[in-house]
Amino acid sequence: MPVVLEPIGIIRSCFKEKFGIPRQPGLVREARARLELLPPFDRPEAVRGLEGFSHIWIIFIFHANRQGTWKPTVRPPRLGGNRRIGVFASRSGFRPNPVGISAVELAGLRFPGERAVLDIRGSDLLDGTPVVDIKPYLPYSDSRPAAGAGYAPAPPDPQLPVLFSSRAQAACRCYRPGDGTDLQALITALLQADPRPAHHRANPCRRGYGFRIFDLDVRWRVQDAAIVVEAIVAARDENSDPGRRPDE
Repeated sequence: MPVVLEPIGIIRSCFKEKFGIPRQPGLVREARARLELLPPFDRPEAVRGLEGFSHIWIIFIFHANRQGTWKPTVRPPRLGGNRRIGVFASRSGFRPNPVGISAVELAGLRFPGERAVLDIRGSDLLDGTPVVDIKPYLPYSDSRPAAGAGYAPAPPDPQLPVLFSSRAQAACRCYRPGDGTDLQALITALLQADPRPAHHRANPCRRGYGFRIFDLDVRWRVQDAAIVVEAIVAARDENSDPGRRPDE
């Protein structure tokens, strides 16, 4: 008999589109999010004891992927985007069943109006992501320091230095996210991972890029072996795609 997965909660994060999200959890600790549990799973007793754990597993659905588009092989960014491997040897979101798992830091538990909310750090989750389960992270069981990691044996090194124009610096000083995020530190950490498509890194061009966090468009380009944040402006309409926007 088929099993129907019912969301137990929804992620609220600064990431409003897929472009620019860290490719793994924990790489950008500055990336905060909250997991709002849904009724009837939002009762405080459902998370009793979770406050004793520093990290949790979040099992979620890749809800923004087009359904029915999985392929048996994918091109992981860590291999430059030009080598195919089996989908089950990757963490690609384009899978037969669009289920993902992230180990994140549990920064706190809150109970506004007697409803449970989990604050997390090191998020790699798109705003609005449905969560289907939470499990505590157990270091003695879940951590295997000597484990082999195939083609991704270590976290990626920072690719390029990140510079801010005076205009972008001023925008960072003026903007105050409600969760206390240091906007400039967050943008720096996100861009140090160089979110450009692999073929753009291999064949640099002077086009402009952008991604959306909070209600802002962050506009940047690669110039003289550095990433330059040129402007941080109020986001445009929901249908625009700053990650693929041509130069303006």
